[in-house]
Amino acid sequence: MTAATELSFVHRFEPVADRNAPPLLLLHGTGGDENDLIGLGRMVAPDAALLSPRGKVLEGGMPRFFRRLAEGVFDEDDVKRRANELADFIGEGRAAYGLPAPIALGFSNGANIAAATLLLRPETLAGAVLIRAMVPLANSPAADLSGKPVLILSGSMDPMVPQDNAARLAASLRDAGAAVEHRVLPAGHGLSQADVALARGFLANMPRAIVSAA
Repeated sequence: MTAATELSFVHRFEPVADRNAPPLLLLHGTGGDENDLIGLGRMVAPDAALLSPRGKVLEGGMPRFFRRLAEGVFDEDDVKRRANELADFIGEGRAAYGLPAPIALGFSNGANIAAATLLLRPETLAGAVLIRAMVPLANSPAADLSGKPVLILSGSMDPMVPQDNAARLAASLRDAGAAVEHRVLPAGHGLSQADVALARGFLANMPRAIVSAA
């Protein structure tokens, strides 16, 4: 494990192996921590720097990135506060480790906070891979995501994320100008090998001009 500089989030940092590979911001699901997605990050982007924070909110002792009122019902005031808090941390991490704007790779709760960060602080991220994401805010704020690449991976048998909800998220990001690819897989809420393969291909084919300009 690579030692991490003290920043506003407990986190783990893995340095870059290829400076042409965009860094990944790894955002875990409920009950995960800063170590949870390191293996996934290495599988989908073997040469990228990895910045992986631990969510600050606890639900039954399990870390999350924002509060929810019930399953699928978010505390939207907290979503906004935590998304801005995460965006500030990303700025700290970029300064501390000499990184360009990262690509968010989020699962479940981590994908939701990544989507909220894209909409609330669009300058913070160069793009995103959102696995099992939901609409984070009932009324999407006006945002300029022009050209930002976003991959949304949904599960057709996911009991937690209705398909129309994920489709609305894809539409709101497209309306903001993002280049969205939305794939619905024959899967439930958990990660599958198809998620890994699609995320790896998406990141490998990402235009370098988009990343370097972020």
